[in-house]
Amino acid sequence: MSTVILGGGIIGSSIAYYLSESQPADEIHVIESSSKLFCSASGYAAGFIAKDWFAPSLAPLGELSFNLHESLAAEHGGAQKWGYMKGVALSLGSINNKGGARGDDWLRAGTSRAETAAGTTQYDDPEVPDWLTQQQGAAVEQISDKDTTGQVDPLRLCNFLMDACTSRGVKIHNPTKATSVVKDESGAITGIKIINLDTQAESTIPCTNLVVCAGPWTPQVFQDLFPSSKVSLPIYSLAGYSLVLRSPRHTPEHEQKTYGGNSHAVFTTWPPSCGFSPEIFSREGNEIYIAGLNSREIPLPERADLFHTAVEQKEMDRLKAASVRLLGKLAEGSEKSTDEIPNIDDLEITREGLCFRPASERGTPFVTRVEDSLLGDGVSAADKGGVFVASGHGPWGISLSLGTGKVLADMVRRVQPAVDVSGLGLDA
Repeated sequence: MSTVILGGGIIGSSIAYYLSESQPADEIHVIESSSKLFCSASGYAAGFIAKDWFAPSLAPLGELSFNLHESLAAEHGGAQKWGYMKGVALSLGSINNKGGARGDDWLRAGTSRAETAAGTTQYDDPEVPDWLTQQQGAAVEQISDKDTTGQVDPLRLCNFLMDACTSRGVKIHNPTKATSVVKDESGAITGIKIINLDTQAESTIPCTNLVVCAGPWTPQVFQDLFPSSKVSLPIYSLAGYSLVLRSPRHTPEHEQKTYGGNSHAVFTTWPPSCGFSPEIFSREGNEIYIAGLNSREIPLPERADLFHTAVEQKEMDRLKAASVRLLGKLAEGSEKSTDEIPNIDDLEITREGLCFRPASERGTPFVTRVEDSLLGDGVSAADKGGVFVASGHGPWGISLSLGTGKVLADMVRRVQPAVDVSGLGLDA
């Protein structure tokens, strides 16, 4: 009962992790085309997690995944190993976030993710972190408590999951590409042909279950393997710039003593002049992560490890300018930042990033089995096997990763999924 997972990001790693708890690990193969693991969204994302910020069809998976983040961290020391923290979410701007749009309507509208907050609780005295510069004309609202939002370092979480998988015996093949399916006389899938992108050596892996979870590359990977398939996967690449910073106003003492080991997420529509909605997150180790400058226009590189070829410095500079405005030191003699009084840039940039996330046109991911009738050209899954897709999570890939891994593992094992994901099928 060999399982081949196409995509070694956080979704593929989570599926392999939960599947290897019950299936012989040496029968699980992860195929990844990049020479370096986690060099796109899985390693460069913010790592914000939420319990109830999702559309109704996605809500059960969102809650399951949030709870799995908590239990996995408690069991394996996630606070130390991958920076798991509970935290609060804030909005900075003039919009009223209470009871806003659900799903990812904010993404298509180019507004703030704070609009997806499900809660309607009023917080009279929001906890504003010292690292956030006061802004004249802008208000800060608290839109969650620490029971419903939190934070991880996604790269460290990915490394934990993959290390656990390989220690159990899961096989990782990279840089490797799947080139075709191998079928028996009846058309049933028996294997996957792969090619090592360094050596050009070709080989075949036995395959009973095939899971396609290759991020924004998923539609192309699926089409390459099933060229006559009737499946439509309206998943597009959402590119996003990011910076990891350090600030003199966010020290280990702040993190532990002032905030009690809790994180802060700040979703902004400020300043209006910057032309996008910055998102800022404090992370374990007194890091601050800022992103929110997104684009559908940046061409998707052939492989994730080629992301640097797509970076436009002027766009990175826009994000840096917003960072100084929102996180920089106030000039002497000023009480709040204004466009006329520039802030002092005393921030240290420790990492610049550009990653590509798989977003779906409908606003919710695909987490489903593909029926044999949709595979085309007389192709069918092996007996007691199946073809599955898990992609399109958009900016929620880290938050939804563990739940997706658990549910897909259940599907592969042919047991009732942990929660209802019927609304995440191909025809939903």
